[in-house]
Amino acid sequence: MDQWNGQQSAFAIKMFYKNNDSLEVSQEFRRFFNSGRHGRVPSKHAIKTWIKNSEETGSALKKKPTGRPRSARTPQNIEAVRVSVLRSPRRSVRKLAAAVRLSRECVRRILHVDLKFHPYKLQIVQELKENDHQLRLEFCQQITTNTNEDNEFLDKLWMSDEAHFHLTGYVNKQNCRYWADSNPEEVHERPLHSSKVTVWCAVSSHGVIGPYFFENEERITITVTSDRYVETLQSFVAPALNSFPQLHEAWFQQDGATLHTERQSMAAVREFFGNRVISRFDDIPWPPRSPDLSVCDFLVGLL
Repeated sequence: MDQWNGQQSAFAIKMFYKNNDSLEVSQEFRRFFNSGRHGRVPSKHAIKTWIKNSEETGSALKKKPTGRPRSARTPQNIEAVRVSVLRSPRRSVRKLAAAVRLSRECVRRILHVDLKFHPYKLQIVQELKENDHQLRLEFCQQITTNTNEDNEFLDKLWMSDEAHFHLTGYVNKQNCRYWADSNPEEVHERPLHSSKVTVWCAVSSHGVIGPYFFENEERITITVTSDRYVETLQSFVAPALNSFPQLHEAWFQQDGATLHTERQSMAAVREFFGNRVISRFDDIPWPPRSPDLSVCDFLVGLL
């Protein structure tokens, strides 16, 4: 809308009430303010707006709001948001705002400031089967018994595992933006089957054995088999154990992967650790589907 001063708007309102005709108002306006035949005059919409404002507020010009704007974070709205969140905690802010008929920004403020809520992320864990709970309990009880009988048991324990690392990297396109005046058409290419490398290590309170990369002489990634696992134990793990002379009668933990529990693999493990092996169906049975009990899996999760 064109900007007009108070004198001009007041004159237009006076002429409209006098003539009840917007055309007459325009003509009188030009004559009074000497704007010429083609001079600028208030539009019909502008005149009606001035009249409406004058009748509602006593002023033709729209008054600027005074004081702090009224907040929608009333006790009733806060309670409505709280009830809606408790009923559907996974609902997005957009859907929540639509459900309680408030703006998204208002709902966010209520969640953070008034309700002290935080957007926690869902954790994905491996599903346990019915018998797994009892096996895990028995394992923990056995470890507790060994710890009580031998104060140095945990210091003697080596926990081992492998992890797969993808070599092509990972790009989260949801968090990747390009600020430019035109679309750069940026493309991230990656192979259909991502190349990866398998890394083995063993961890104790005294240090780490590894990492050991399963690669051939040309540094090309190879598949881990029972034969290669035995070779790793003999050529890499055995010499590394000599670096820890303070550890006597060390215990060794490995998960229940087939390559670990095959006959030749178990023979190699027992050659170094005797009957001090934590593995599937062994001296201390390692419960299946239990990566959360392994120190190695915990450390890899931090990477």
